[in-house]
Parts: sequence; structure tokens; C-alpha cells
Amino acid sequence: MNRIIFIIVAILFLASSSYSQNIPKGFVEIREVIPDIVLDLRYATSHNFLGVPVNGYNAQKCFITKAAADSLLKVQNELKQFNLSLKVYDAYRPQRAVDHFVRWAEYLADTLTKKEFYSTLDKDRLFIDGYIAKKSGHSRGSTIDLTIVPIPLPYQPEYDIENQCECFKSYDERFKDNSIDMGTGFDCFHQRSHTLNKEISVQQKANRLLLKTLMEKYGFKNLAEEWWHFTLKNEPFPNTYFDFEIQ
Repeated sequence: MNRIIFIIVAILFLASSSYSQNIPKGFVEIREVIPDIVLDLRYATSHNFLGVPVNGYNAQKCFITKAAADSLLKVQNELKQFNLSLKVYDAYRPQRAVDHFVRWAEYLADTLTKKEFYSTLDKDRLFIDGYIAKKSGHSRGSTIDLTIVPIPLPYQPEYDIENQCECFKSYDERFKDNSIDMGTGFDCFHQRSHTLNKEISVQQKANRLLLKTLMEKYGFKNLAEEWWHFTLKNEPFPNTYFDFEIQ
């Protein structure tokens, strides 16, 4: 009996060691550094532009480089003074997930989520217009998609793919994300998603500026076409595209 117990313990230890070795040195699960950060990890669900969970996202966990997490903690600490918090949509993204995006974009017949995410575009424009690419900075581990939410956290309904609304519509019309009003929903393939878009309201501009200013203060740079997208300037793995699964 003791021998059987020993074997079971040994197997569990090896399995645990194998898992820990699967996460490269220099990465953390973001809640190890920022326990109170809000997660809304869209690619692990069907609420994304594919309409299905994405390859490589097997758990509601958010991995990111330790360097990026440490900088984000400083942003979070400033927001907490005003009863606000960061909310993360995506951070590290496995290369296999990027490959999934590419296959989806190449299959023009799949327009399940067109109304919400790209209603003003033909799907064959997604590569040409830069919305989909074969490599992503997210796979280097120091890029993050995020927004700001009030605390206490407002209610957010379950996503209903049968009742989509265009992501660039007004705050009251589009999906009831519990973010402060940034002018569009997340992953909205539309010019209104450009950080400095001039067509959005004064309040929406102010909300974007708050996020952008704080993120830049602590070492991130914004992607001009996506108000939610930031990369750590001094990223530790600038030339490495990782592919470990999120599990």
C-alpha cells in the first residue's frame, strides 16, 4: 500500500513539475501580482470575433511577463484611489491562437459575428486593413488589451450571440460591457476604435485619455488603431513568439 501511495505522489509531482516547466521563466499569472484586477478573457469564451473559444485558451487564466505585470500594478494602484480598476480582455496569446485567427479570416464563408465586430467591412479586407496578421505582439508576452471599470463592478450580462449589436453604436445600444464608455466595444474593427478618433464624444475621449496617460506613465505604448491595446516599451522578449497553452 505504501508503495502505491508513493507511486501516486511521484506521478502527481512529475505532472506538476511538467506544468510549471510549461510556463517560461519571466511569466506570471497576472493575479499573482495584481490580485484585484478584473478579468474578462474573451478568447476563452465565444464572445469574440470568431464566435468560439480560441485555440490555446483552455482556462480563465491571464499570463503576462513579470515586467509588464509590475508596471500594470502601478497603473492599478493609481486607479484604485478613484474607485476604478483595470479590466483585462487579453494579454499573452499563444501562436496557435494567432494561427486560429488566420484560418478564420481566410474562411470567408464564416460571418457568424459580422454584425457586432466588422459590420462595415467585407471579411476579405481584414488582412489588407491590418485587423488580422500572422504574428502578434501578444505572443511575446508584454502586450495587453484592457479597459477601465468602476468599483464596485457594475453588472455585465451574459453574451447572447443571437442578439448582436454593432460594436461602434452608442453605449446604451452595444453590448453592455461594464467598462467606462470608451466609444466602442473591445475588438471593434472600425475607425471609431482608433484611439484619437475625432467622431467620439468628449467624455469618451477623456476616458481613453485617462487610460492612455496612465499606461504611458508606467512604460507602455498604445497602438493607434486600438484604444485598448498597449505594449511594454522595454519588453523582455522582443523577438520571441511563444506558444505555450493557457491551462
